[in-house]
Formats: sequence, structure tokens, C-alpha cells
Amino acid sequence: MFDWLASPEAWIALASLMALEIVLGIDNIIFISILVGRLPESQRDKARKIGLSLAMGARLVLLFSLAWVMGLVEPLFSILGNEISGRDIILVLGGLFLLAKSTHEIHGSFEVIETSNAQVAASSFFSILVQIAILDIIFSLDSVITAVGLVDDLSIMVIAIVVSVGVMLIAAKPIGEFVEANPTIKMLALSFLILVGFTLIAEGFDVHIPKGYVYFAMVFSFVVEMLNIKARSRKAKSVETIHLAKKLSEDKTSS
Repeated sequence: MFDWLASPEAWIALASLMALEIVLGIDNIIFISILVGRLPESQRDKARKIGLSLAMGARLVLLFSLAWVMGLVEPLFSILGNEISGRDIILVLGGLFLLAKSTHEIHGSFEVIETSNAQVAASSFFSILVQIAILDIIFSLDSVITAVGLVDDLSIMVIAIVVSVGVMLIAAKPIGEFVEANPTIKMLALSFLILVGFTLIAEGFDVHIPKGYVYFAMVFSFVVEMLNIKARSRKAKSVETIHLAKKLSEDKTSS
């Protein structure tokens, strides 16, 4: 099972697969970060860990059910000459769920409501985990199919998935806190999820959208927003300095 340890090509494949799994997990981290933000602060870290553990579990279960997973790519029926498989149905449903959830979150962020502990608790811990689990299955399906297409050794796939989820566990908390602290980043993240939702639906109808284009758009938008945040921070400091200087000048004049 571990004969590949002496093969340099296998180590390159492992490194490539781990990097790919981490990149594919970015969508998962963003989704989890936004959902756990609706929970009381004391429950957020626990929800992140459980959510990512569910993601790893879903990937491993699918990985050890390769015959079933690969069977999902077999056509079930045709619509207007387009063959539809079980994987296509899951991707379309997942994309629709992601679109609906992201739109709901964007709409909710514009509602001016006084937030109390009771209102925050309305997003129950269990309901958040259920929503995370649903999307974990969708993202895991694509992740496992990608892994199967890249390497042949099951142990390499398992190691790559476990390591990538470990990295996601480390990154999830700071990313979640950063998203919560910056409303514009949260809105951008929700826009990313809408983009991912459309991509999943397109993939379900066999319209292939290169992932590189999607991730480039996400990274470019993120860099632009980071520059905007830095510019706003500098402007705020400048205004604060002017106000302080004005106050000191007024104090000197009055004395």
C-alpha cells in the first residue's frame, strides 16, 4: 500500500494533490466562516472544527466508495441531447442551494435589526451544521473526483485529504474573524459563493468553466478590496490626525 514512498513521482503527485485540495477547500472555508458568524461567539470555534471534520469525513467516505462515486458519472437520462448523470444532478442542486443561501445572506446583511442574544441563537448550532454538511458533500464530490483523476494510489489520496483539511482547520479561524471584522470582505465572500454556485450549475449541465478563471477573478477582487481597506484605513488615520491637531490648536488658543 505504501510502495510509493520510494517513488519521487509519487511524492510530486502527493504535493500537487495537497495543493489542489487546499485550493478547492477555499470555497468550503468561506462558506463555513459566513455560516458560523451567525452563531454566538462562544460556539463559533466549535462549529468550525466540527464543520471541517465533517468535510474530511465526507471526502474519506466518498474516497472509500470509489465504485459508487465513479458510477455517478454514468448518464441517467438526456435533456435536449445533453446527458445527465447523478453527479450532474448533485452539482446543480448544490449550486442552487449555494445561490439561494448566499442571496439570503446578502439580503440579511442589508436588514437593519437590533441583534440580541436570542436573535443570534435563532440560527441554531444544529441547523448551521446541517447546512455545512450539505455543502461539504457537494464540494467533497468534486474534490474526490479530481483526486481520482490525478493519482491512482488510495493512500496518497487519503494523506492529501487529511493534510489539506488540517491546513483548513488552522486557517479557518483567522479567515472567519477577518471576514466578520470587515463587512465589505464578507459581501465579497458572498459574491464569491454566488460565482461558485453558478459554476456548479454550469458544470452540472456539462458547460466546463476552467477553475483557473474563477480563482483568478476571486484573487483579483480580493486584492482590489484589500487595497481599498488599506486606503480607507489611511484616510481614517489622516482625518483623526487632523481632528487631533485642530483640538490641540483650539486648546492653545483658549489658554
